[in-house]
Amino acid sequence: MSLVSIAFDTGLRRKLTGTIGAGVKVFAAGTAAWTVYAAGFSRTDVLSLTITFLSLMLVLTFMLITPSAKSNPAKLPWFEWIGAVLALAAGAYFLTQTDNIAVRITLLTPLTVFDVTAATVIILLSIEAMRRTVGLGLTAIVLLFIAYNLFGDLLGGPMGHGVITYTHFLDIMVFTTDGLFGVPLRVAATYAFLFVMFGTVLAKTGGADFFFDIAASLTGGTKGGPAKIAVISSGMYGTISGSPTSDVVTTGSVTIPMMKRLGYSSTFAGAVEVAASTGGSLVPPVMGAAAFIMAEYTGIEYLDIALAAVLPALLYYIPIYLQVHLRANKIGLEGLDPSLIPPVLETLKRGGLFMVPLVVITWALVEGYTPTYAAIYGTLAVVAVSMVRKDTRLKPAVVFDILADTCVKSVAVVGACAAAGLVIGGITMTGLASKFGVLVFLVSGDSVLISLIVAAGLTLLLGLGMPTPSAYILAAVLIAPVMQQLGIDLMAGHLFLLYFAVMSALTPPVAVAAYAASALADAPPLKIAGVAVRIAIGAFLVPFTFVHDPALILQGTPFEIASAFILVAIGLSMVVAAQEGYLKGLLSVPVRLILLVAGLATIFLRPILFGGVS
Repeated sequence: MSLVSIAFDTGLRRKLTGTIGAGVKVFAAGTAAWTVYAAGFSRTDVLSLTITFLSLMLVLTFMLITPSAKSNPAKLPWFEWIGAVLALAAGAYFLTQTDNIAVRITLLTPLTVFDVTAATVIILLSIEAMRRTVGLGLTAIVLLFIAYNLFGDLLGGPMGHGVITYTHFLDIMVFTTDGLFGVPLRVAATYAFLFVMFGTVLAKTGGADFFFDIAASLTGGTKGGPAKIAVISSGMYGTISGSPTSDVVTTGSVTIPMMKRLGYSSTFAGAVEVAASTGGSLVPPVMGAAAFIMAEYTGIEYLDIALAAVLPALLYYIPIYLQVHLRANKIGLEGLDPSLIPPVLETLKRGGLFMVPLVVITWALVEGYTPTYAAIYGTLAVVAVSMVRKDTRLKPAVVFDILADTCVKSVAVVGACAAAGLVIGGITMTGLASKFGVLVFLVSGDSVLISLIVAAGLTLLLGLGMPTPSAYILAAVLIAPVMQQLGIDLMAGHLFLLYFAVMSALTPPVAVAAYAASALADAPPLKIAGVAVRIAIGAFLVPFTFVHDPALILQGTPFEIASAFILVAIGLSMVVAAQEGYLKGLLSVPVRLILLVAGLATIFLRPILFGGVS
């Protein structure tokens, strides 16, 4: 077994049957129903909501996720019941103490024996949950931070810190909102959960099928049609799923075999799907959980983030689509058989109403509603649209399945957010962020460009094998303060980190999205990841541009915004042609080099002339 598989293998999803299976499904559906009610309609305080949510999700983790990839998914060992009971007991204890937690003075009010015991239990259970759902890699990072918290005083020098006792550690980590019950878990318990439900409802009612069919209708008959279908449908589906791996599995199960049948290589077919699916987390109006965390963490309105992300998202997909087109022309591929292409008007007539929920979400955000209510209104819009046709109407059994499936899909998100909370608490305690900033400045000096390159590399490194929310949180806590000290705009800086946190899903050596595509494409995952990085070239260039030229994130006059977008789109097109070695015919090496240099110069023309890249 390779070191990569050891580090990032997770437990298996259990296949429980009989009374226990039914009971766990009822528990999951009940948890989902309670979460929707508590997040959107009750007056439950945020701390109580977060505590209860974590406790219930930990129960589901021990019931549904095996301890390792080698475990028998058909069995539920006795020790899993102990974990579930302990999770409920710890949650119940903290709920009885919420009033005391709210009024206690951190580090002055002493912790009781029961406080210490309950806090220790909830942390240990959270660490085990993240190990099962996210893998040993992220768990090792969290344990390293915890060790630094408890024993960093022994280091001395600039990386050392004052003595932190175990009770001091628990006090910050569990009895404040700076640690385990902080921003990441709060987001997971509210609008991130509700948007997962929105995506689940849309998929169950046939909305995902509509997005695929409309992509097929628009591009299926053109050269390289199936690959273009993958680009468009994966982007559209990705904006409602927010998960590169689930997007790859969902749309890739259809698009990858189609691309291979048409004549694309297995590696290229898998890479197109990975690149297209990964970018879905960057496409407004929904984007992914990390974007919600960004809104909560920075205080920037989610609507402003979604608007700022529009042009960069287009610039992400333009080079992918163009590269697919050039490859099809280069190797002489045709489109799908006309009999396999659904007519546009028929597709719109059959499922066009599924565009309404996305319009509703956009409208709600524009009107100033919180993301929580935008997700609720969007979900209600899906339900209303599904009632129009008999074959899409939601029956009670389907509603029950949706509730249970939403909870199951959120289990891994909760593990990742709990990990992020523990890391944030540790960084807050030790002042590591400022020390980390000193190290970055030592490497980059006062050069903004070198600092951005270091920030991008560190974000990709921090994101290896991690879910995007965890990667973004680590980068936001450790690297964002450095960017602010350099005078980088808050929105541009955090959106820069978000891009590279998302890209960690396709970047070798881990590339979790590529591993998801590997089985479908029947190609080595690292080869798929390598080609996906080349296909997604826009994601590695555009963030550097919008940091120096905020017109790309809609900060400027209409002329500045239009000229910035057009120049970058032209530059990216030239870079893609140089990569592919084809335009109207095969290109020689010197011509490719000239195109590459000209393309990069065009991309960074405005920042160089007006932004002062340094």
